[in-house]
Amino acid sequence: DTFYITPEILMRTQTSPVQARTMEKHDFTQGALKMISPGRVYRRDTDDATHSHQFHQVEGLVIDKHITMADLKGTLLKVAQELFGEKHQIRLRPSYFPFTEPSVEVDVSWNDVDENTKPEDIEWIEVLGAGMVHPNVLKMAGVDPEVYG
Repeated sequence: DTFYITPEILMRTQTSPVQARTMEKHDFTQGALKMISPGRVYRRDTDDATHSHQFHQVEGLVIDKHITMADLKGTLLKVAQELFGEKHQIRLRPSYFPFTEPSVEVDVSWNDVDENTKPEDIEWIEVLGAGMVHPNVLKMAGVDPEVYG
């Protein structure tokens, strides 16, 4: 699923390695890890209305004590409303990503939503995947998953 320049060199498919290196280096005695990892990525996707072989990916990561899915959902809602407008809502659908558990697909309402909008009238578009960092990923970075999430 990648573009190879040579048999040993390929174009970046994701920005996740930045997160892994940062987790390994972070001193959690100094506080939470909060970061974003933006960058251009390339994948052998078939171009269509919602996919491209080249796009900009922005990954966010927060690791701290007592982080929950509620924190993630609130952050995703705030980001979506800042990007698309206050009248847009999000929905989370269960999904699978190997490095997060639980994992979700995040959809943003295509149309404005208010207290009078019927659920069946909301139109959705998938915009990103998200999830809580998998405990095994934390362990591999030397982070105790019993303490941090």
